[in-house]
Parts: sequence; C-alpha cells; structure tokens
Amino acid sequence: MGVIVWLIVGAIAGWLAGLIVKGGGFGLIGNIVIGIIGAIVAGWILPLFGVLIGGGFFAQIINAAIGAIIVLLVVAFIKRA
Repeated sequence: MGVIVWLIVGAIAGWLAGLIVKGGGFGLIGNIVIGIIGAIVAGWILPLFGVLIGGGFFAQIINAAIGAIIVLLVVAFIKRA
C-alpha cells in the first residue's frame, strides 16, 4: 500500500511542479519520478530551514511539490549554464 501512495503523491507533486515551473512537465512517469525525487529533496532541505508542514496525505503532496519545484529549478539553472 505504501508504494501506491508514493506513486500517487509523486504523480500529483510532479504535475503541480510542472504547472508552476514553466516547461517542467515530463508526462506521467516523469512526473512520478520528479515528485518522488522532490519528496526526498524536501525531506532533506525543509527541516534544515525549520520548515515543518505537518503530517498526512496533503502535507506529503505539498512537501513533495516544494521539493519537485526545487529540483526543476536546479535542472533549469544547470541547462542554462
């Protein structure tokens, strides 16, 4: 059951990040991957800044979306360099 939740959260977070970051949409599989990577990044970076959104399904989506946005912005920055 946990893997299914990861896939759903990753897909939603990747989709949201693709909407926010221009040119960031990667299709369903790409969005899932970006969302899961974003969740890992957010789980590592946000506590360093003292940002704790809370628990639950929607908090996971918000955390993963923030991390996915960070990942997409870093990728876009590297592509420009």
